[in-house]
Amino acid sequence: MILDLKNIHIGNLIRERVAEKGMDSFRICKFLKCTDSEWEKIQSQKSLDIEIVLRMSTLLEYDFFRLYSQHLILYAPPANAHYNNSINKKSSFTQYRKNIYTKEMVDFVLEQLENGNKTKSQIIAEYRIPKTTLYKWISKYNHLKKDK
Repeated sequence: MILDLKNIHIGNLIRERVAEKGMDSFRICKFLKCTDSEWEKIQSQKSLDIEIVLRMSTLLEYDFFRLYSQHLILYAPPANAHYNNSINKKSSFTQYRKNIYTKEMVDFVLEQLENGNKTKSQIIAEYRIPKTTLYKWISKYNHLKKDK
């Protein structure tokens, strides 16, 4: 499965995961309480209702939401510390750190570098990965490759 994290087509990704798992449409339709034509429509849509994505994540044992989280890590603009922010403003939402990189993200970035698709400076600029972080990844994961 080739992931394009810039343009996520959730229907196609679900279709691919269903094929990997070897599930039949009868079981999926029963789980989603939908018809065959509705199931076909789900697989063709670029975006889906969050409830459907949640149910498919459960059924297919794959976190489809992580794809969107990774998209945000790579492509969302950095938060401006002073924009629309009052001092000691409390939020009822859990605050997540943006700079948490998954193994898949590290692999993706290093693959871009290894294949020559992007230079180090392009990765730093486009994905806003700190220079020291990128160099640590290169050092750490090249060392692990040599050990294999």
